[in-house]
Amino acid sequence: MCYSAQVCEAYDEYCDEFGADIDIETFASLYGMKLYDNRIKTPPGLDAAFTADPRTEMQRIREAIRQHKAQQVSRLGQEIVDQRTRLAKAELVLQTKLTKKATDDKRVATNKIERALEKLADLQRTDIKSSDSRMYPGYFVPVLIVENGKKIVRPMRYQCRIAGSPENFDTRFPGTYNARLDNLDGFWRKQFGYTHGVAIVTAFYEYVAGANGEKVVLEFTPHTKQSMYVACLWSHWTAPGKDDLYSFAFITDDPPAEVLAAGHDRCIIPLKRENVDAWLDPDPNDLDSLYDILRDRERPYFEHRISQ
Repeated sequence: MCYSAQVCEAYDEYCDEFGADIDIETFASLYGMKLYDNRIKTPPGLDAAFTADPRTEMQRIREAIRQHKAQQVSRLGQEIVDQRTRLAKAELVLQTKLTKKATDDKRVATNKIERALEKLADLQRTDIKSSDSRMYPGYFVPVLIVENGKKIVRPMRYQCRIAGSPENFDTRFPGTYNARLDNLDGFWRKQFGYTHGVAIVTAFYEYVAGANGEKVVLEFTPHTKQSMYVACLWSHWTAPGKDDLYSFAFITDDPPAEVLAAGHDRCIIPLKRENVDAWLDPDPNDLDSLYDILRDRERPYFEHRISQ
């Protein structure tokens, strides 16, 4: 299963390559929700792309990102103050008596201060790292879809909650960030042939067994270094009194030989550029043609290395 990927946070690439429009309202709503819902996560690279976008129509998004960052800085600052107070009290006790509570308080406070300072420094840096574009299950990233005959780029959560399902679908089926090719007309029958998307990805990551049996994370990148147009299925979930949720899953299949040899048994499906339009506008009465598109995929050689 593809548990993580390096996504293209530059939403303009979708617009330039495919002639798509940005769904600004949904992006603005998403960033507004981040101010009161800490479960909503976006890659820092996506935040940086919006922050650097000077267009007037992006002002609401830029302001929400600024407010969220200020909230995070304030929260971390208060945590540092609280933990330094806890540390000082523990050290005062330890000057006269060695107790388990004071020892534990000193250790925990020291660790929390270090982590908070690291997070604070990460929030305040201005340089962009490649890791800023990493997404994980639960992250919201740009996805290209067709709606009412028009290509649009909309933020969607990487873990698909199928429309009509209860909210606890996420915990009952935690692996729905991937959709197996051999189960598209089974578990995914309400999406396959109906709601197709594409995400631009430059790398994907998988857990494999290391030389000593420990788990390590490998980064797989195409030898061409070109972006991949990865096939997705998506859904629009609604429920009374709840925020709408757009979410998606990568379609995965048996891996090429080099991925299997590296220790993993699944792989995302990169579409050929000339097949993207047909994939985005599916005919549910002609599933065979859709399977043909998925089989007629790009087949780059995937180089791999241990993820840093």
